[in-house]
Amino acid sequence: MLFFRVLMAIGFLGITGLSAQVANDCTVEGECTKNQTPSTHMVDPLAAVVPFGPGERLTYKVKIGIVDSGTAHMEILGIDSIREEPSYHLEMSLRGSLLFGAVQVNDHYQSWLGTRSVSSHRYISDVNQLTYSRYRKFEFYPEEMSWEETESGETGRLASALPLDDISFLYFVRTLPLEVGQTYTLPRYFKREGNPVVIKVEGRKVVEVPAGTFNTIVVRPTIKTRGLFSEGGEAELYLTDDKARHLVYLRSKLPIVGSVTLHLESISEGVQIHSGDKTVKKN
Repeated sequence: MLFFRVLMAIGFLGITGLSAQVANDCTVEGECTKNQTPSTHMVDPLAAVVPFGPGERLTYKVKIGIVDSGTAHMEILGIDSIREEPSYHLEMSLRGSLLFGAVQVNDHYQSWLGTRSVSSHRYISDVNQLTYSRYRKFEFYPEEMSWEETESGETGRLASALPLDDISFLYFVRTLPLEVGQTYTLPRYFKREGNPVVIKVEGRKVVEVPAGTFNTIVVRPTIKTRGLFSEGGEAELYLTDDKARHLVYLRSKLPIVGSVTLHLESISEGVQIHSGDKTVKKN
């Protein structure tokens, strides 16, 4: 489960060599067709103002210690309708190896983040590691304050009427002001035991990665779950010090493995669908 914990802690990263293209011929209420360019007809006056949109894709190199262990991408495939709610279709995938190739990993994660509520409607994890495989699909029902894991039938109470899963949470973080010296306490993780998520903004730093040199804001997140963002992981995110808030670099610690880092290799910008006049709800 090690690489699974790495990805879940990162939330919006994934390790992959896959070459999925952006799905982009989208309407606000419909699904997207791949390999086409987003157009201005996607503008939704009800969409919340966020610094991302369909077509955005970031790729990373992943290292454990000084050893190259895989590659990563995070991508917004388009706009889907989940129970009549328009939602960003977020994708993260991972492909890599550990222990000198003895452990092979090919994991895929998806989340549907409401364009208007900026809360999660659905979350899927498809984990394939060595001899271990597990597929999980979560549906969120804020009107009933409940969640359901559809494969097992497991259910639970939502911690918030605006729930966020592991992946959508880090997209949400990009909507925060991220003022240096501030701490943001966010009780919005969908499982109650994972709350609150604490985001500390520690400072600014210039970072050089394969994609170039960036001015960044250094953020330290803590989630009450196992993984890179656990209290003992000492995780740090380096987000671009601009409106986009792209993740440039990540570093953390894991037991036994030690230092884990992600290094931005490329950015493809997306097309924002909001009209610029609806703010994101923080609580």
